[in-house]
Amino acid sequence: MTFQIFIKTLLRFILKPLSFIPALVMMYIIFSFSAQDGAASASLSYKVTYKAVSIADQALDLELTDQQVSRCIRKIHYYVRKLAHFTEYFLLAITVAFPLYVYGIRGIWLVITGGILCVGFAALDELHQHFVSGRSCSVRDVVIDSCGALIGILFVRIIGYIGRKTVFEPLSTHRS
Repeated sequence: MTFQIFIKTLLRFILKPLSFIPALVMMYIIFSFSAQDGAASASLSYKVTYKAVSIADQALDLELTDQQVSRCIRKIHYYVRKLAHFTEYFLLAITVAFPLYVYGIRGIWLVITGGILCVGFAALDELHQHFVSGRSCSVRDVVIDSCGALIGILFVRIIGYIGRKTVFEPLSTHRS
């Protein structure tokens, strides 16, 4: 065996398992957000909502009064919180599905395996919230999390398919 083959084999052996680290980091982030008590969670999402309204106000040159800003925040705060759920699990699904894809899990099996991992984590995370002061568990949040995960997994499938058909297509098919 040549030295190059040895290095490639060694790197695959080391790097493939490490490809799950982003998923573990994302799970830690989600768990950390869920571990915040109700007041801290509400405060954080309020700050995010306030920032979003402020940016929209400046970008669209609306010149909103403080009262109008407060009214906008009240109207969209719920949706910002739910968008955060969706986005967290979209990112989790990507970080879970890419390593599964690398390990050769494709097609419907990628959707099933990635889906079970993400939806299972969402359900456990909501159960965890039940034991945090000022928080509760919600089936609605698990459904929103699951939708984010499904879109993330489908995103990985599309990127993988495009990559296989373009970038990684064997050179032999390009010869005349």
